[in-house]
Amino acid sequence: MATTINPLSQTSTYGTSSVASTAAANDAGSADRFLKLLVAQMKNQDPLNPMDNAEVTSQMAQINTVTGIAKLNTTIEGLSSQFVQMQALQGASLVGRYVTVKGSALTIAEGKGYGGFELANPADSVKVEILSAAGQVIGTQNLGAASSGVHSFDWNAAGIDANAGTRFRVTATSGAKAVDVTPLMLDRVASVNAGGTTLTLDLAQSGTVDYSAVKAFN
Repeated sequence: MATTINPLSQTSTYGTSSVASTAAANDAGSADRFLKLLVAQMKNQDPLNPMDNAEVTSQMAQINTVTGIAKLNTTIEGLSSQFVQMQALQGASLVGRYVTVKGSALTIAEGKGYGGFELANPADSVKVEILSAAGQVIGTQNLGAASSGVHSFDWNAAGIDANAGTRFRVTATSGAKAVDVTPLMLDRVASVNAGGTTLTLDLAQSGTVDYSAVKAFN
């Protein structure tokens, strides 16, 4: 499948320039309105009770603070755009490779089935059941104790069609208490998409997922 990546450099440059121009115009407008109000306030002040220097300085500091925050926001938006570009470049190198994401499909290659899981807490006993497309158990593995975190396993899948829809189920216990398990699967990256401030991967089996959803790169 052909890889399509948006021309991020052009889009990002245009977007950043537009944001910067708009922010600059807003800043200038705000400063101008503030100065007009301050001048009007000083012209109409009570001569017997004029504004003191501290009050004027305080108001000037407030407009400077607002302007500084607006400039900081513009800078952050620019950095966010650059970060997405860097992610896109890294993501492009993943096309055709496998990544680990949430899911229970068993990846079969060269007579072996591959899968994984993530344990919320350590477990005394972990069991993997291999399921047919109809949901029947066709294989079992007892993996014993395992620590919390991400783990992988492989299973002898000789004679199993890679497109048969084989899946797996993982259960884990600590004493008599069940441990939360998240099944993880291998999926092939078909293409990379970048738009706005997000980067997504199009996977062969899982469809479109956020870049942040990837647990590991294989």
